Amino acid sequence: MSPEQVAGWLAEALETGNPLAPLPAGTEPVGVEEGERVAALVLESLGLVPCGLRLAIGPGGGALAGPVLEGRLLPDGAAVALVTVRHAVVAPGVMGVLAEDLPPEPGGALPAFSALHPILDVSAWRLREPPSSAGIAAADLSGHGFIVAGRAKRGVAVGSLPVGMAPAGVRRRPETRDAAAALLAAAEA
Repeated sequence: MSPEQVAGWLAEALETGNPLAPLPAGTEPVGVEEGERVAALVLESLGLVPCGLRLAIGPGGGALAGPVLEGRLLPDGAAVALVTVRHAVVAPGVMGVLAEDLPPEPGGALPAFSALHPILDVSAWRLREPPSSAGIAAADLSGHGFIVAGRAKRGVAVGSLPVGMAPAGVRRRPETRDAAAALLAAAEA
């Protein structure tokens, strides 16, 4: 089974919203690099161009870089019907808007941001069952579902930022996260 065939199945599932049955034995991408190649083929086959990158936690707890698709980037206050999202996981996060282009080679320096947005990252999978390996997770766009972006905060120092979420009417208890490290990892992905 070729990576193109696997990409075709994932592209159809993304386009139609229908879940993808488990892949036949031996067809799953082996490792993250092969999964990312399949993900690139999915985007190419559908004519989709990412407008950014996101980091998500994959099977086994490792970070996976995946695309952000403009049509799935929602404004502040947008509602997402979680029943339409398979294996949904909602996590708070931070999204940086670049003030300038990234350098062609990673240099270990944090890029300049014109604004930071608080976000809710709603992960979703095209597969009937959550992915069991990092390779298939990367191929399935690293679980990209929807991103609901809050209002931009300008002039905020990038470092350790409080990040949290809670149901409406409940006091939010944010945790401090190293946003600088996460944003640098995304920029160098």
